[in-house]
This record gives sequence, structure tokens and C-alpha cells, in this order.
Amino acid sequence: MDLAEIPVLSLVDDRAVLPARIGESFRTFGFAMIRDHGIDLALIDRAWALTRELFDLPEDTKRRYFVPGQGGARGYTPFRTEVAKGATEKDLKEFWHVGRDLPAGSPLAASMPPNVWPEEVPGFRETFTELYAQFDAAGARILSAIAVDLGLQADWFDPAIEDGNSVLRLLHYPPVSEGAGGAIRAGAHEDINLITLLLGAQEAGLELLSKEGRWLSVAPPEGALVVNIGDMLQRLTNHVLPSTTHRVRNPSGARAGHSRYSMPFFLHLRSDFRFATLPQCISETQPDRYPESITADDYLQERLREIGLKA
Repeated sequence: MDLAEIPVLSLVDDRAVLPARIGESFRTFGFAMIRDHGIDLALIDRAWALTRELFDLPEDTKRRYFVPGQGGARGYTPFRTEVAKGATEKDLKEFWHVGRDLPAGSPLAASMPPNVWPEEVPGFRETFTELYAQFDAAGARILSAIAVDLGLQADWFDPAIEDGNSVLRLLHYPPVSEGAGGAIRAGAHEDINLITLLLGAQEAGLELLSKEGRWLSVAPPEGALVVNIGDMLQRLTNHVLPSTTHRVRNPSGARAGHSRYSMPFFLHLRSDFRFATLPQCISETQPDRYPESITADDYLQERLREIGLKA
């Protein structure tokens, strides 16, 4: 398996050159790698420990935190529930979602339910509330660089993501059994949201599909974030910034007997944000692909139905 030669960028690089470097990486791969992201490493270590503790809970205990009809928006989603768009086999994973705590009386409450917290894991709420906030801040800084690269003001995304419907997903891929059939840990897919910030997984397996149609392995250095473009940003930029297909393949040999954990932060727009293609991403040779208007929440609900999380 060839390695994707994605440059590792620093979020504290000279602000005069960082936007162009991030933009080039996204245009080439749909992915970037970011170090110096400002997320506390000790907090990350606590989060990994609590993630393992969470998924080690008995199955019936975890299922008490499954909320039917919410599309997995908060709490627990059981093993083999989600399916990649267009796939027939459900993914070999279980996950837990932490979302934004909205202020009382927020008009967005109808689309963003309250969090669910596992009583059996001490310190879980405090740790992941803080980690969510730090991911949120790092994502806003990355979006600021993207905005400058697109010819926008550095703060262009700030109102679009204020109280956004972002989700921190704790993922567990159990050991792969011989009875998995054609299923893999995560089928080939594109993310729904604006950008995804992923803390490196302990086990290999993340791959992206190159423009030439080859699967390339993604291997971030320790402590770096993998960041990829989601379909919402692809839509907003009229495909100037591409949402790249990726997957998590099954391990082979002895590694098949090991769990894999990862922690993506799906940075979303406000639920009431209304898409309008950026004018600077439209030209005679690149006409607007999305002249119709749709809100971010309408788009999200449509995609959740496509991946089996909503009926």
C-alpha cells in the first residue's frame, strides 16, 4: 500500500503563507495534516483512556444510552448500524457522539438534542466537554486559513459555525472475526460536514482514494491531526475544495485480533445556515452546481437517511 505524501503543516506557521499551504494540500488530496493545533496532549491521553473504558462496558449497559429516532446524534450507536452511502454491508464499528451544549432557549434546540453522559465512566463528561471545546477552537482556526485561501475575510466562517451542530465521535472498531464476510471497518465514503479533524488512531487502516483512483494509506505523525474536507464545504466551494473518498480497511494477520480506536470531530455549520455557492468559486468554465437553496440541517437529515442512521 502506497503512502499519501500529505505535507505536515503547523497551525502556528506564518499567517501569510499558511492559507496557501493548506489550500494546496486540500486541492491535491482533500486532506491535510496539522501539528501545533493547540489541543492539550494530556487531555487527549485522558480521552483515549476513557474511550476504552466506555467501550469496555457490557453491551446491555451501552445500549441503555442508545436513543432511537435521533440518528445517532447523541450517546451510543451499536455495532453494525451505520452503512456507507451506496454500500450493502454495514460498518464494523460502534460509536458514541458528544455534541454542543446549547444555551437555554436556543432556537437551534429542535435540531440539536441534549447530550447523553455515561454514569459508569467517572470524569467522562468533564473530559469530553473540554476536548469538544478545544476541537471547536482548532477547527475555527483551520477554517480561518481556508477562508483566506478562498479570498474571503479571515472571520467569514465565524457566524456560519456559531453554535454549529458539530459532533465529537468516539469510535471503536472491535477485532475482526472470520465471519465479517464482505464488511469492513468503515466502507468507502465522504464526510457530510464542513471539515473533519481526526486524532490519530493507534491502529493503521485509514486510506484515501487518489484522483488517479488508487487507495493511499494515511499515516499522521504522533500528535498531528488529519483534517479532511466534507461534502458541505465541497458544496459551498462548488467542488473547488474536494470531499475525498476514504475508508478504514480491515487489518490482516495478528492485527485482526486488536481493537482500533479513533476520535473524529465533525465540524458542522449552524443548523439554520442556508447554502449559497461562493461567488468566487463560480465561473464560465465552472458553473454553479448547486443553484437550489437548502439549509444545513435539511442537508444533514437527507444524508443521515442515506447512511442508515435515520429511517
